[in-house]
Amino acid sequence: MLSYRHAFHAGNHADVLKHLVTIQLLRYLGQKDTSYMVIDTHAGAGVYALDGGYASKNAEFETGISRLWDRKDLPPAVAEYVDVVRQLNPDGKLRYYPGSPYCADAVMREQDRLRLFELHPSDGKILTDNFRRLEAERNPRGNGRGKRVMIQLGDGFLGLKALLPPPSRRGLVLIDPPYEVKEDYRHVKNTIEDALTRFSTGTYAVWYPLLNRMESRQMPDKLKRMKANGWLNVTLTVKTPSPDGFGLHSSGMFVINPPWTLEPMLKELMPYLVKVLGTDSGAGFTLESGQTKAVDTGTRRV
Repeated sequence: MLSYRHAFHAGNHADVLKHLVTIQLLRYLGQKDTSYMVIDTHAGAGVYALDGGYASKNAEFETGISRLWDRKDLPPAVAEYVDVVRQLNPDGKLRYYPGSPYCADAVMREQDRLRLFELHPSDGKILTDNFRRLEAERNPRGNGRGKRVMIQLGDGFLGLKALLPPPSRRGLVLIDPPYEVKEDYRHVKNTIEDALTRFSTGTYAVWYPLLNRMESRQMPDKLKRMKANGWLNVTLTVKTPSPDGFGLHSSGMFVINPPWTLEPMLKELMPYLVKVLGTDSGAGFTLESGQTKAVDTGTRRV
């Protein structure tokens, strides 16, 4: 199915969690001089206009980035994420939101590599045009920098195999399918199982929605059983689920082979996100890892 367009959801509370965690994972990889590769299996369009088109119809960004935009009390990791968004909005007005490819590109270094897959033909073309424009702005004369970012219009689940392991043996794989159909959950599990046989030391970050459907509830437990050095699972809930089950109230990021710095950072950060993004007493978070049986939880009290 190719009906899903992320532009409807750009900048919402789920994007805040996903992109904040992604940026921190890349900051950790960047601490070593050795290059790394980022592979985004479902890259989307790259940049989204918030003041028109799909994003303005539901205005989901008002549940996420808008609530952080003018705050003066941002924790360092949140400020770093907001600064990435500000790079697309130099006049200070929130008009554009960066998808995962742009968030990655903003923090990667010259020697690092970005490999993007997008199956939707319209979003794939927009993604290609956006990065072509970005490259022209950075490098008007052209000197081969195009190798730093490569875009493939196709199925990221399938294309990932040919890229693992990356030449430097260092990298992050970001997996964020639409989950329009239940097969996406199975594809995530099977893809990671295969990827770990090819690149066991890589970091894998999976975004997923917390929905009533069985596949959504079961996926984290299935990922916990992967043969890896460790895992971390963080979820953010911004409101009490509606009785009919419609609407996205919660989402999670599941990280396989996470850096040791991620869990303590999230322990400090998640209560802030619950406070700022939460809308009722059902707002909260969970944070658990494979290194401990303890589960931290937080609930906003109103």
